[in-house]
Amino acid sequence: MRFELLGAFAGREMEGGQTKNMVVPDKLGKKALSFLQYFIVNHGRNISSEELIEQFWPDTNSSDPANALKNMLFKTRNLLKTLFPGQETLIRTLQGCYGWDTGVTIETDAEEFEQICLEVRRKWGEDYLEALLKAASLYKGDFLPGNDSGWAVSLRRYYQTLYLDVCKMVLPLLQEEERWTEVIGLCEQASVVDVSADTFVTYQMQALIAMGQPEGAVRAYEAFRERLWEEFEIEPTEQVEQIYMLAEGMCQNHMDGRDILKLVAEGELDSRAFLCTFGVFQSIVALERRHLARSGGSSALLHVSLGNKVTPTTDARRLERILLEGLRTGDPVARLDAGSYIFMLAGVSTENARLVMERLERAFHKAYSHSRACISFRIIALQADTAKA
Repeated sequence: MRFELLGAFAGREMEGGQTKNMVVPDKLGKKALSFLQYFIVNHGRNISSEELIEQFWPDTNSSDPANALKNMLFKTRNLLKTLFPGQETLIRTLQGCYGWDTGVTIETDAEEFEQICLEVRRKWGEDYLEALLKAASLYKGDFLPGNDSGWAVSLRRYYQTLYLDVCKMVLPLLQEEERWTEVIGLCEQASVVDVSADTFVTYQMQALIAMGQPEGAVRAYEAFRERLWEEFEIEPTEQVEQIYMLAEGMCQNHMDGRDILKLVAEGELDSRAFLCTFGVFQSIVALERRHLARSGGSSALLHVSLGNKVTPTTDARRLERILLEGLRTGDPVARLDAGSYIFMLAGVSTENARLVMERLERAFHKAYSHSRACISFRIIALQADTAKA
């Protein structure tokens, strides 16, 4: 018998050159299914009654967990007869424990995957690459994704770690051989397992750029950035930002000179302040410092943050809305972390910047009177870059 545990749970029986697929009944309860899966995962050893009771009835209200175990075993044996017609008692009762019939050979894709992962470092050259690709192909999804039992969750994390390590080892090899389609496919799957890892979006964007698809790289970046903020309220790393800027530049280079001028001169403008990444914000500030060196004017930088007694995502979004709608069109704003922003007011003194910030604070509390946010801010005068004067 072979069972697929990575991705959708499935099984099949192979005998006499014929294969019979297992069909799990729709009405089977989660606990019964988890019980069967526990036996499959631990098919290589006998399992004691004490272990099964501790695993499946640790805090039961039943006064007789031994009887509950007996009933579950009866149910599981009948289920196996339904799944594999013609097979007699597949799970045997031994002295104080239970185990599979020794006449049955059981294989699982999870064991095969783990074995390749553990042995791959002993291989070299082409064998090393092929072993990594074999391991990656076996991982068709998380370990028993529908099983939320503690034993399954811990194994799920273990196999996720093995898979992510495999991906990180194979991607530079595929990149070196310019196997871009495989790089993209692997990155897309790995990103589902770890949504925050910038390694995979980095390789994906580089592959798309190498294939002459910078627009796809931009889309991959935008999806990653949105997912990163929604899940963890953090921004992409500087490396990801740099690749994104390269992809954007390549998108513009695909246009002729007239199209670029038209895009820049006639492009639709947002009526709100300009929300940008921190890297872009730094570049804007650097340009303003050069401008101040020539004009002798004044500009101000402001750092605004929320207090601890807030609903992080909700109040951060509220603050962002107030900043974007309350500042002038084109005032650059960058998100630093959850509930913390920095922005620049060009041509504004620190005294006037303070008045602007107080106005924004009043607008926040007027719009969100039930919020417990305590807004704090710091203001500094932007210094001219005299070296560029």
